[in-house]
Amino acid sequence: MSGPIATPHVPPPDIVRCAYMELVVTDLAASRAFYVDVLGLHVTFEDADTIYLRTLEEFIHHNLVLRKGPVAAAAVAAFRVRTPADVDAAESYYRELGCRTERRKEGFVKGIGDAVRVEDPLGFPYEFFFESTHVERLTQRYDLYTAGELVRLDHFNQVTPDVPRGQKYLEDLGFRVSEDIRDAAGTTYAVWMHRKQTVHDTALTGGDGPRMHHMAFATHEKHNIIAICDKMGALRISDRIERGPGRHGVSNAFYLYILDPDGHRVEIYTQDYYTGDPDNPVISWDVHDNQRRDWWGNPVVPSWYTEASLVLDLDGNPQPVIPRTQSSEMAVTVGADGFSYTRGDPEAHGFKLGGQL
Repeated sequence: MSGPIATPHVPPPDIVRCAYMELVVTDLAASRAFYVDVLGLHVTFEDADTIYLRTLEEFIHHNLVLRKGPVAAAAVAAFRVRTPADVDAAESYYRELGCRTERRKEGFVKGIGDAVRVEDPLGFPYEFFFESTHVERLTQRYDLYTAGELVRLDHFNQVTPDVPRGQKYLEDLGFRVSEDIRDAAGTTYAVWMHRKQTVHDTALTGGDGPRMHHMAFATHEKHNIIAICDKMGALRISDRIERGPGRHGVSNAFYLYILDPDGHRVEIYTQDYYTGDPDNPVISWDVHDNQRRDWWGNPVVPSWYTEASLVLDLDGNPQPVIPRTQSSEMAVTVGADGFSYTRGDPEAHGFKLGGQL
């Protein structure tokens, strides 16, 4: 996991979007209560060891797999590709990179067909697939719609010791940068990258890794997020609210971070923006600007920088976590959240304290 990652000579797979995550959980009943009874995800299938869940607008089999196991971890982050041939392309691409791959024509989980799983150059477990069982899209099932309805899987966020190295690898894979966080010397601390036409399908955050920082589900409106907060308060589980609600500077999205019974972090997310034009501009944020993480300037709790889920190799064993050796973002950011600046001079925007200029 050190040194530059070569660019393969074969073309990368054409990735459409992030599609699902498989999580290992230690108490399946507790996880079901959290994801189904609290967050309202819809059950596609379940048995004694596994639960398959999807969001309201999804038509493929699932967006989340909960699998019972001894160690809580992220087993795979799965991406849908554009054609069946792109599964072949993914296998060839990662083999040329020298990565371990495993191909199953029948799929690794229920509802997914021919797929390849890889241990990528950063140590993350990725899956690429095209074939999926179609299920009922619940868009007009207003009888099922709840006040905090989750409508789409939006993105993953990955923790890695070397963000620039990971950015180059993901750009070679076809991802484009929407926003990043840098310092005056040009060091990149985090980067947001997309395939679908939103701010990101995945992001890289600097820190000890490989670990999975969070997965994110989208809602239609801000009030859906507020409803989730109200529900968690009513159920006396507000201690599972780690951060927010608030509005990000990066992505402009309204957000909430919550923790499932195993400590897996889930973001609820809404109102980012379109990035589909070929000349969509990249937005760079100063790492000392305390509005980049929270537009209102609220400090970020230290656990958000330090805690994340383990990830598994293809044998189901936790990947070793490698410490970040360069100046860590946590050292810069947690301190900066206490005393850094907000962006710009308010008078430059036509305002002064006490009223408009």
